[in-house]
Amino acid sequence: MRNALSFVILIALLFGPNAGMLSAAQALDPSSASGTPAPTSVSEGDLDALMGQLSTLKQQVSLASNYSQLEAPQDLVQALIREIDRLTALVMPEQAQLQAQLGVLGPTPLADAGLEKSEIAAQRIALTEQKIRVDARLKTLATLKTSAAELLIQIAAIRRSLLETEVTQQTRSVLNPWFWAPLFNPPADDRQKFRAFIQEIGATLAAAWRPGERLLTSLLLAVAVAFWIFGRRVAERGLTWLCIHRMPEGRLRRSALALASVIATILSAWIALQLLFFTVTRELPLTPQLMGFSQDFEKIVYTCVMITGLSRALLSTEHPSWRLPAFADPLALVLKPYPLRLAGALLVLVSLAQMTNATGMSTQMVISVRGFVALVISALIATLLVRVSKTRRAMVMAGTAPEGGRTLAGVIYAVASIAIVVSFLALMIGYVSLSRFITYELVWFFIIFAGFYLLIQLLRDGCEFLFSPRYSTGKAIKQLLGIGDTRLEQISIILSGAGRAALLLIALITLLVGGVGSTLSQLATNILAILGGDGLRKLNIVPANLLQALLALIIGVYLIRSLRRWLDNEFLPKTEMDPGMCASLSTLFSNIGYALVLLLMLSSLGVKWTNLAWIVSALSVGIGFGLQEIVKNFVSGIILLTERPVKVGDLISISGVEGDIRRINVRATEIQLADRSIVIVPNSQLISQNLRNVTLGGSAQGVATLELMFPLDIDPEQVRSLLYNTYVEHEAILEKPAPVVRFSQLKPEGITLTVTGYVSSPRMVLAIKSELLFEILKQLSTAGIELAKPPAA
Repeated sequence: MRNALSFVILIALLFGPNAGMLSAAQALDPSSASGTPAPTSVSEGDLDALMGQLSTLKQQVSLASNYSQLEAPQDLVQALIREIDRLTALVMPEQAQLQAQLGVLGPTPLADAGLEKSEIAAQRIALTEQKIRVDARLKTLATLKTSAAELLIQIAAIRRSLLETEVTQQTRSVLNPWFWAPLFNPPADDRQKFRAFIQEIGATLAAAWRPGERLLTSLLLAVAVAFWIFGRRVAERGLTWLCIHRMPEGRLRRSALALASVIATILSAWIALQLLFFTVTRELPLTPQLMGFSQDFEKIVYTCVMITGLSRALLSTEHPSWRLPAFADPLALVLKPYPLRLAGALLVLVSLAQMTNATGMSTQMVISVRGFVALVISALIATLLVRVSKTRRAMVMAGTAPEGGRTLAGVIYAVASIAIVVSFLALMIGYVSLSRFITYELVWFFIIFAGFYLLIQLLRDGCEFLFSPRYSTGKAIKQLLGIGDTRLEQISIILSGAGRAALLLIALITLLVGGVGSTLSQLATNILAILGGDGLRKLNIVPANLLQALLALIIGVYLIRSLRRWLDNEFLPKTEMDPGMCASLSTLFSNIGYALVLLLMLSSLGVKWTNLAWIVSALSVGIGFGLQEIVKNFVSGIILLTERPVKVGDLISISGVEGDIRRINVRATEIQLADRSIVIVPNSQLISQNLRNVTLGGSAQGVATLELMFPLDIDPEQVRSLLYNTYVEHEAILEKPAPVVRFSQLKPEGITLTVTGYVSSPRMVLAIKSELLFEILKQLSTAGIELAKPPAA
């Protein structure tokens, strides 16, 4: 069977590297350097066997007459490609070893050829001949792989063509009695093929039940049945106990319990099926016809197991609190028997259909069986939809809300209803293959939807648990990265969203490339073929490099944050640089670090810059039109951080905005005003416009100037002395330069006097002017001097 073959290949892969290591060890051992070449790991018989298998598969593909007959050859070609890859991996170390040994011996000397020892010459000749044989076998393996890959492409094209032909082919309607005639009165040729098939089955069973083997056969059958019936319960109880006692209470435990139920069902079915296959085939190998049927039967068994396992896990009628979807209990109880009925019908009917394909029965018989399968499956699904509709209607009338996610549930219900109606119509007008295709796709959609729904819920709950500050994992991540709860929650949301997007993409691909009876290995091969297609190969991105790039990003960001904290808190405060310079250096370091991390991440992805010419061209156009301001501000930010015409902490004035520079970012600069508000000024304005930097020199003084208007009848000398003395007596006013009182204006409204004094810092001006004004008004009131009143409007 397919899984047995996969297991054998896995064992061979595990032991393959050991063989290569042994060869390398022998190469390093001087005692092994003899003239007798060691035998290669791949013989001519292995190559002949591969060629024979490929020729047989090509013959089977050429004789296929319907879509289903190409499923088994497609799987066998994929297995053949994996076997070729395994043998190639075994031969490659031998080629490298021989090349290294020939490199040690060196080329044949020309001048002193007669002086060379005969043992060395013989050894060189033997190694050269062996390397030629190894190179030829590698070339043969490469040719076989290319031919197998081309055959795989041809099979896909033929299957697509046959599917289109079968779906659009019109036959008799199921309402026509002659449609069912082949089932009730099969043709003589079909009867003969059926009897031959039954005889092959009887011979296989007779070999396993012959005297002397009956006891062992009975025991193996009993063990297989026990695993099938009781194995699931035991495994499910064990996994349930493990989830309850080892998983934290909450949504993650609920998701893990659902996954445990599915794993227990699949595992018990797999063991039972392997035991059953071993019991039947241990004495007499299966004929090619039975082997093809057994492979198809194994696929449909796993399909039925997935249906029952996923339904049991998601409905969870025995433990409603474990239920993942928000199904109401009445609806879950109504749905409970239908997955088992559907699985049983699929197991019997699809096995019957596969038997007609395996034995090569007539087209009339195949079409009749397909119509019967499509009719029964469509009727089951239609009955399910009707019961669900009645139950939901009764729940609405009773005042109980239906299941959550009503929009999605309604869409699924509507699509399924339309598909079933189309299926019945196709059966009535004679498009039997179309009806069967629709029913199969509905079943496949259920498996994909239920399986990936479970995985998405598990991913979301796992991220929520992993990054929760309430648990040890979240606390450890907080301590490691030095982040807060809010940032931890953001990381959880981002990872959960990215993971769900990836799962949805894989689900969509799986829905398109798979179908009922698809195996996990076949799905994995198809998904990797799409995800690793030409679009990603042109950028040289492979899945392994994605992990390296992610690690490079995480480690790089962590190192930059750690080094910046060390610079800000430990190194830069110990230097003689001013705080503005320290902040500028810290910002410049982080920006350069993030740029290097980005380059390292792209390098880890294996991105070739020559393949990014279209990106550079697009960016050039974008910069020329829409991104020029961003680029200009970016370049201006770099200039500000390097030339430092302004720095953090400077008091500047530009375009009517005056305040302290709080932060210089790559694109803009933050200026804090006197009222503590922040003004964002693009960096390009700081470079291109006139800017007043009050504190650039480090010794700038503030100027406290007041303008006061007095009536014309005042004593100017008295007022001058009062203003001057008030400035001189204030402790914040500097002695040098000394305060000055000037006669500014003479108008009919009054006399304007301006008094000016200097303070040690521009940041003190506003406060000092306020204090001086209070004091001057107090002195004027004491002296009986009033300020001029403004003229009436």
